[in-house]
Amino acid sequence: MFDLIGLLVMGGVIGWLASMVMNRDAQMGLFWNIVVGIVGSFIGNRLFSFFGGSSIATLTDWRSLLAGFLGAVILLGAVNLVQRGKLR
Repeated sequence: MFDLIGLLVMGGVIGWLASMVMNRDAQMGLFWNIVVGIVGSFIGNRLFSFFGGSSIATLTDWRSLLAGFLGAVILLGAVNLVQRGKLR
């Protein structure tokens, strides 16, 4: 149960930080921040494992958190490209 709560909290924080960096915070609510954080963490940790890192994401490993943040930024960048035709 704690893992699920931790996943939701960290997903929300990662999604919120990524939305602030990509100037999308005004359009996103709490639910979408959590979704972007979780999906972005999956993307980032898969990319990180492709380049030789661990494929197991943990809430206490700073590399997993950084990879999740970068994955969320990549995800929001792709959404911006599709919706607006520009990165920011």
